[in-house]
Amino acid sequence: MTTKIDETNGGETEDVVPVAKDAVTAVDPRLLVRQEGFKGYVQEFGRKLRSGDLGALPVIVGIAVIWAVYQIKDDAFLSPKNLSDLSILIVGTGMISVGIVFVLLLGEIDLSVGSLSGLAASTMAVLNIRHGVPEVLAVVIALTLGAALGALHGFFFAKIGVPAFVVTLAGLLAWNGLMLQVLGTTGTLDLDDDGFVQTLSGHYFSQLIAAYGAATVAVAAFFLAQFLGARRRKAAGIPSRPLSEILVRTGVLAVIAYAAAWRLNEYKGLPLALVIFVVVLLALDFVVRRTSYGRKVIALGGNVEASRRAGINVDLVRISVYALSGLMAAFGGIMIASRIGSASQQAGTGNLLMEAIAAAVIGGTSLFGGRGSVWSALLGMLVIGSIASGMALLGVANSVQYMITGAVLLAAVVIDSVSRRTQRSAGRG
Repeated sequence: MTTKIDETNGGETEDVVPVAKDAVTAVDPRLLVRQEGFKGYVQEFGRKLRSGDLGALPVIVGIAVIWAVYQIKDDAFLSPKNLSDLSILIVGTGMISVGIVFVLLLGEIDLSVGSLSGLAASTMAVLNIRHGVPEVLAVVIALTLGAALGALHGFFFAKIGVPAFVVTLAGLLAWNGLMLQVLGTTGTLDLDDDGFVQTLSGHYFSQLIAAYGAATVAVAAFFLAQFLGARRRKAAGIPSRPLSEILVRTGVLAVIAYAAAWRLNEYKGLPLALVIFVVVLLALDFVVRRTSYGRKVIALGGNVEASRRAGINVDLVRISVYALSGLMAAFGGIMIASRIGSASQQAGTGNLLMEAIAAAVIGGTSLFGGRGSVWSALLGMLVIGSIASGMALLGVANSVQYMITGAVLLAAVVIDSVSRRTQRSAGRG
């Protein structure tokens, strides 16, 4: 730091920070885009690529490529029936993956979600079928059980100091055993075909207005959120997105939403299961991005000690995140039982756990904590579900499907690692 005399201020001295000869003044990217127009968009896109800030671009491109390849191989892939079936297929595991996203934002892992989902589905079925508990009450009890057991994992991790990997691995084994105990010798319990749980996956809003109305509400809500947010930023003197960019973004969403509504209406209409999934995503996305709790979760994943010194109750946040993970695992288990019409000893086993974790990572949530979005669960499940659906149409063995899914997961982690390294090199990580 140097000192110079300011002759316009009575000869008083002021401290001046020396500036490097080739230094460039930092400019908010949104201000650059607003000033430069289309050229600004290109410059900003190039800056993001150089700094490793790829966002959801890789997975969106991946979904487009997967769909194009399978459609070329078999034109039934993008048929209304197959897309409708795909939209229901991804819901159960997607719900579980949403809980995993929150855990990954902490930079931790939860290996118990598969067993928890099976236990919740089995508990719900046993209470309803064997003990005559009303379905809605049985569902509430199962969801409460999932949240309580998740909080128990969080307690051992946060308060006792047992590594999350060990705690949730113990949960994976213990809750799978408890599920077998709950089901007993029967093994499989079929749900009521006309019951509440079956309706969750079996009901379609067949009226044309339902799908198109939902698309209209989604597009209008997106535009209002973007427009009002930009207006608040502008009023506060903070660089904001111009109206032209908001309109372009809204237009892209409108094309996707109305195309989806059109294809779904070509079959049975808008599935209730998909509506539930999207509503859950919207609610939890609001929690992550618009509440102090969401900011605490992300901050904790970025730096635990800094968060503690900032006054964040680290233990409470950790316990609550694992409780949320358990709740979403139970919700996902019930949705899976709704789709297949039963709860059995196979519930929560197989590759369910791996798919839930893989979906969160493939969708863009970082394994290293502090970065991700609940929409990662949707994007990741679209990748995994599309691969499974396309393989089934082509008659390819499950072994090949697993190998391809594993390769996609590895690619996602590699992209995440390279992205973080690039951002650190650019001074942003």
